[in-house]
Amino acid sequence: MPVCGGAKMIAVIGAGNVGSALAQALTRIGEPLCIGVPDPEKYQGLQTTVPGVAITTVAPAIEQADLVILAVPYPAALAIANARPDWQNKILVDVTNPLAPGLAGLTLGTHTSAAEAIAAQAHNARVVKAFNTTGAENMLNPVYPTGRLMMPVCSDHIDARAKVLGLAEAIGFAAVDCGELAAARYLEPFGMTWIHLAFKQGRGRAFGFGLLERPA
Repeated sequence: MPVCGGAKMIAVIGAGNVGSALAQALTRIGEPLCIGVPDPEKYQGLQTTVPGVAITTVAPAIEQADLVILAVPYPAALAIANARPDWQNKILVDVTNPLAPGLAGLTLGTHTSAAEAIAAQAHNARVVKAFNTTGAENMLNPVYPTGRLMMPVCSDHIDARAKVLGLAEAIGFAAVDCGELAAARYLEPFGMTWIHLAFKQGRGRAFGFGLLERPA
């Protein structure tokens, strides 16, 4: 069984649709990666879609990684952020949207955000908001006939933001620097817009948002 650990390791916490899609996309570009889940035995089938990935419990995955992606529901992400007393300057990527039950809306927004709440709990972490504005299928292939989907990224930490912008570009998105972490207050409702169109308006999942620019 592959072992989680090594230089510049990425840990994806969660193996649902988004977590497994990001794991596939990142391993495809050669990023060393492990997946952290509560019960690794339940997820050994991921070896077929993410060959060679190490699957372990959450705490060891976080401990051995330099960059951690929280691909779990918002309440679980907040609990994970709070459970570790010192994040040791790790980059912590929040991909959550604080969804109300039944996709009825968001539980936070405009005046604060899930990302800021996670940052308040994750002592000594460099929190980045990213990968929350589209569906899992688009993580695997963000290139459409009309162009690349955009991926907004924000963080108070310029170096961490640059790292995640680079990862988003490398897996195929047109990464967009949205500045400080407070911009997550707008990115989370933007993610809810995708969810609303996909599920409430019946558009399905095969669409996304782009950024159009006129030539100078």
